[in-house]
Amino acid sequence: MNTNIKPSSEKTFACETCPTRKKAEANPKSFMARLWKWHTGWCPGWKAYQKYLAEQVKA
Repeated sequence: MNTNIKPSSEKTFACETCPTRKKAEANPKSFMARLWKWHTGWCPGWKAYQKYLAEQVKA
């Protein structure tokens, strides 16, 4: 068993590979897209991901 796991220097977010997000983006007029939009209004993970992306643009 490998116990020497090194943390990466970059953060990873589940939002980057979320299948729900991909479905919503593929069909923006679907129910899934409306559900996704509602979800992003209160999701702390999504807000952290957006903040991270904004910081990457500034850098």
